[in-house]
Amino acid sequence: MRIGKQDRRVSALSTSTPEAITVRGKDLCGELIGRTDFTSYFWFLVTGAQPSETQRFFADAVLTAIAEHGLVPSVVAARMTYAAAPEAFQGAVAAGLLGCGTVVLGSAEVAGRLLAELVESGEAPAAAMSRLRAEKKAIPGFGHPLHAGGDPRANLLLRLADEKGAAGPHIKMLRSMKAALPEVIGRDLPINVNGAIPAVMLDIGFPLAALKGISLLARTASLIAHLNEEAERPIGFILSGEAAAAIEYDGPEG
Repeated sequence: MRIGKQDRRVSALSTSTPEAITVRGKDLCGELIGRTDFTSYFWFLVTGAQPSETQRFFADAVLTAIAEHGLVPSVVAARMTYAAAPEAFQGAVAAGLLGCGTVVLGSAEVAGRLLAELVESGEAPAAAMSRLRAEKKAIPGFGHPLHAGGDPRANLLLRLADEKGAAGPHIKMLRSMKAALPEVIGRDLPINVNGAIPAVMLDIGFPLAALKGISLLARTASLIAHLNEEAERPIGFILSGEAAAAIEYDGPEG
């Protein structure tokens, strides 16, 4: 069964011969391995261009900022999966990544799409946020349950963007949204890391369509660390037991 267009049977990412492997037009062994760092290689794979020093710096900073944040749901899912299936390391990583949705981690993509839309359309931030409120949707990129006084990761990334002259229209729009929050919701909220990351990455030229990949790549590194610890110091069944103990049954009696 044919699904979708079938007329573009091409890929520009890589090819190989018995003698060489070519990635984005460069010889993997002759030009890339041992000659580039992984952050630069990631940028190159996604965009097809070598990053500038500013682009490499911020991609590296963002990946570091979002990789690890404790026993968040995606990490708990991964550790509990590994406890139940220690033979399937890849399955445990996949379980963690599958939990990266629009509420946790993936909200950076939602915020990025909103920022890009507002920058392109010129719509007033207050109007856009009021529309979200009317639709009973969260305003992505703001608020934090722990860092109510300000997300330190977001504050640092935005400060670095200012210092290095990387702040552009998306960071400006993010700050305009924050300034309009009291008018829209009646109170101020801090910019969180999932607001700062897309604003910074879009301003340095990272493609909107690949924004979620930043969070997924970073969190993969953290999941591997958690699963390595799970193998040595397991807590997966403790997490499962604590969940069972914390939740009361309120269904019909047998």
